[in-house]
Formats: sequence, structure tokens, C-alpha cells
Amino acid sequence: MTKRPARRAVLSGGLAGGLALVGAGAGGGPAWAAEVGRGSGEAAGVEAYVPVAVGAGGGPVGSDRVHVLTVGPRDAGTVLVLVPGMFGAANDFRLMARDLVARVPGVQVWAVDRREENLADRTGFGGTADPVGYYLDGRYRAWEPAEAGFFGAWGLERALEDLRCVVLAARGGGRRRVVLGGHSWGATSALAYAAWDFAGRAGYRDLAGLAVLDGGVRGAFEGTGTPVRDSPEEVRERLAAIAGGQVFDMTLSGVGLGGRAESTQIWYQLAGWYAHHDPEGRSVLQERVPEALRVPFPVTNAALLGTFVDAGFGWPNDISVHSGHLAAEADGSGVRGWVDDGITPIGRVAEAYAGPVPGVWEWYWPARLSVDLDVSDVYADTDLARSLGLRLRHAAGLDIPLYAFQTSYSQGTVVEGARRVVAESRIPYAVHETDEGMNHLDPLFAATEHNTATRTLAEFVGRVVTGVR
Repeated sequence: MTKRPARRAVLSGGLAGGLALVGAGAGGGPAWAAEVGRGSGEAAGVEAYVPVAVGAGGGPVGSDRVHVLTVGPRDAGTVLVLVPGMFGAANDFRLMARDLVARVPGVQVWAVDRREENLADRTGFGGTADPVGYYLDGRYRAWEPAEAGFFGAWGLERALEDLRCVVLAARGGGRRRVVLGGHSWGATSALAYAAWDFAGRAGYRDLAGLAVLDGGVRGAFEGTGTPVRDSPEEVRERLAAIAGGQVFDMTLSGVGLGGRAESTQIWYQLAGWYAHHDPEGRSVLQERVPEALRVPFPVTNAALLGTFVDAGFGWPNDISVHSGHLAAEADGSGVRGWVDDGITPIGRVAEAYAGPVPGVWEWYWPARLSVDLDVSDVYADTDLARSLGLRLRHAAGLDIPLYAFQTSYSQGTVVEGARRVVAESRIPYAVHETDEGMNHLDPLFAATEHNTATRTLAEFVGRVVTGVR
């Protein structure tokens, strides 16, 4: 577990002993929509998971919609729309959203689930007492590349047209102001939206501000050691692979938890589900974890999740947090637990990962979207961008405030990229924040009192709400 990541996800070479999950068509279908209850504590406010209709995308029945997790008062005058990053889903932002609405009166948060989330079968976490059997024994509904040719067209144009439906719904006909943000490649998507040409109208004209969390454009990912792959030759090769049927981005298969597009994401949710529902119980999953990733002694459900997500186990920055460590000694039954001593308690990670709907990890990420987001890094209306149908025509015109936050992930290049965007536009003011003590996922799940991102983002949104520069 020491090999560095090849992209914004995980280990490029993979790890020996991965357990391939095999999905069967006999399982229940996806949950197209679900209502979620009130969050813990009065500060969480009203929470719901609701569909938003979008344009036709050529997918299966029920897939022409996105969903938003809404947190906070329905009568808020400002909506912060947040877009998750690569393989991310709406529950990335639930904990952050609760903290934000508690800090900033009159704000509601909308966390976006892209249309591809409709293809995930999460029913095993709701109607069965044995989710491990449902998923690891292959009873869930899985998608094969051969039956998902429509995925080849789900690139940035499709994603931003869908996002526009969300932004316009959030605006409520102009009754509410909208701040658009995102994490990692979700930050790239938010900036691309602002510069996008929607039938002659610049995307930023419907926004009151932009907020990028550990991602962006203009070299934002250079410091990760894996710069974007946007040369014309690389793009041609990648498009040819998509045309040949490689429509899913397979980056997460390198973790070592299975070779299918959805394998790792299912393992993460299973680990979170058991850690959330029975944290101190002996791990249900441990005996089924691939040997290369399995600790050699019994652990609790919470401890198993810790071994999957804590930076101390050698995981790359972009899929890890600073949570804690395994207990030095076993309990009376010979099982070791988890000790929180980091900024991100394992219970918060478990709560988010458990879902069930929405989830934290998107099962299927379009390979075409990866290509388009790489090409968008230049943040200009280039010949290559135009050849891909990317309409990045309005970057120079941006005239709304920008917030940028970076962790140790990029070694400073997220803020450097944000400064370039400011220098090349008409942005009136920008806020740049850094916390080198955080890894890439810490801003999403860190304890409220330790979350620099939540605190500084709340201050920025408060300035947008009040109009104070």
C-alpha cells in the first residue's frame, strides 16, 4: 500500500490479491430517489434527497435525472451548490453542509449527484440484513461496458447541462443567489460551468460566487505529481479506447479491492455501513478482505474502516484522511479497536460512507468525463477544447468572487492555479486558504472544530450573503 497514485484517485499498479466483485442481474434495481430524515442536532436543519429533471442522455429508463441532497432551511436566500469530485457522490458533503448551515444563517446547501449515480444498486443497504452477502456474493445489479455504450457520450457537456438544471432550480427564478463550488474535479467542473457558454449566456452570470476545494484549473493538480493528460495525442488515444468500448474509468480498480468498475466503491460503503451500525463489533468483512490488504489479527468494524482510509496505512493522499490508529492491545475477546487521535474521527467517516442513499462513492465514472476535465485545465477556448465540444468561452469575463482552499494534496498548486484564474479575469476579490495538516478527503469529514475548510468557506459565503468584500 505504498505505491503512489496515477491520477486523482489511487494506486496505479494495483495490489495483489484483489477480490473481484461480480454483479448479477438478479439483484434489485437502483433506488431512483429517496427521502432522508432530519440530521442529528437542530443545526442540521431540514434534509432531503430529491430528483431534478434533466435532458435526455440516451441511458436507461429513470436515468434522465440528477439528485440533490439539500441541507438547511427551505426559505434560505442563498444556495451553495456543491459538486463532488472524481468518483464522488452527494454524501461527500452532508457533514460539511450541516456545519455550514449552522454557521451561516439564511444558507441552504445542495450537494449534487450526477446522472450516473442512477446506475448504482444500493438496495442491499436498505432492505436486507446481509448487505455483505448481497454485494460480495454477486446478487446486485451491475453494468457491463458492452451494455453501457451511452456512457461514452457522458462527458463534460452532458454534466454541465445537467448542472445547469440544478443551478436554475436553486435560483428559483432569481429569488435566490447561488454560490457554486466543488471538491477536487468537482471544483474543476464548477469553474468550467462559470466559463461555459450556454446558448450565448455565460455560466457565471447565474452565480454570486465560486468556491473551489482542493481542485481547479490552470495547473491546480500539477503539485500532485500527476499532471493532466491533455496533449492531442493522448486525447486521441483515450477517445479511441472509449470508442472501442472502454467507457468506464477504471482508476479505482487499482486499490486492490476488485477489478470491476464498482468494486472498490462497494467495499468502501460496506466498511462504512458496518462501522456505523456496529463500530465495536468484530469485523464482519475482515475474512473477505483480500489478503494483501488484511491486517493479521482480529479487528472491529470501525478499525477495519480505519485501515481502509487512514493515511497511516500508506494510502495515497487523495483517498485518505488523518483519523487515528489501531489499538495497541486487543480487548478481552482478542479484538483490536480503533483509536481516534486525528482531525477526522472514524465515526464521521463511517456515518458518511454508510449512506445508504445518497452515497459517498459513485460506482461508474465516465471515461469521457475524465478526458474532458483534463482538457479543461487550460481554461481557454482552444482548438482542442472546441473539437471536444467544450464551450469554455467566458473565463476572462468572470466577475464574481472566488474562494480557493488547498490541503497538502497539491503542494500549493491549487492556490497557484486559482491565482492565475483571478489574474486572467475580472474577479473582484478572492480568498485563498491552506491547511497542510489535511489530506484530500479531510475537508469533507473532519470534526467541526478541526475543519479549516468549513470555517473559512462559511466566512466566504457569509461575505457573499451580506455583500461585504
